[in-house]
Amino acid sequence: MSFRLANWAGQAVLLDGGDYWALGTDPMDILTRPQELHDRWASRGTPDGQLSLAELGPPVPAPMQVFGYGLNYMDHIEEIDRVDSMGRTVSEAPVVFTKFPTCLTGPGAPVQLVGDHCDYECELVVVIGPETSNVDESQAWDRVVGLMIGQDISDRALQTAAAPPQFNLGKSRPSFGPTGPALVSVDLVDDPDDLAISCRINGDLRQNSRTSFLMRPVAEMVAYLSSILTLHPGDIIFTGTPGGVGHAQGLYLKPGDVIHSEVEGLGVMENTCV
Repeated sequence: MSFRLANWAGQAVLLDGGDYWALGTDPMDILTRPQELHDRWASRGTPDGQLSLAELGPPVPAPMQVFGYGLNYMDHIEEIDRVDSMGRTVSEAPVVFTKFPTCLTGPGAPVQLVGDHCDYECELVVVIGPETSNVDESQAWDRVVGLMIGQDISDRALQTAAAPPQFNLGKSRPSFGPTGPALVSVDLVDDPDDLAISCRINGDLRQNSRTSFLMRPVAEMVAYLSSILTLHPGDIIFTGTPGGVGHAQGLYLKPGDVIHSEVEGLGVMENTCV
């Protein structure tokens, strides 16, 4: 079922490039009806107008739960260990945290920096469709309604302020969760388990990888979470970031920096730091 669902001022729209088609409903409501989205996409006709990235909100604006997977690319584990010298290894259980939903913002919205140690993390974001419990890995992709780009903006100072470090608050400040530009149905990407992912800061390529390097792939993530709790329609999973984060290079975000995030088949985001 094909569609690209976006959010314009709290209203659901279909988005193709800059063209949009208004759906006359709430994004959280219609994402539970993928067949209707597919039908509207297939018959969309003449667009209602055009929208810029700056006019778009988060495609899934009010999820019940937002999960993040940490340390899910080996090159990211290695670069962080070089800086922190904590002897990190791949744990038997995944590193999972939450980003509180109030941090979510649009694909062209400003990122409000706090302090001198804010960092970028470009990620593939997975959105749950039907309510899901105890799903097997072999069926986990069937529970995914679509994919987005995400930036897991992180306040490293707050993240490491406690001992042991905690992730949730440092990744949940206002505007620390840009997502978008649209929720893209899985069938519209060539291979959902192998997508190019990259991040540029002011045009400088910082992250460049593929989602096939995820140590715990999407199906495993969905199956694992659903074995512990119920996943609800619209729940979001940030799947982890590859190597190249600013913390590992001493290159933190500054006011005026432009974060360009891209995932193959899903479009681009451009967020300016303020």
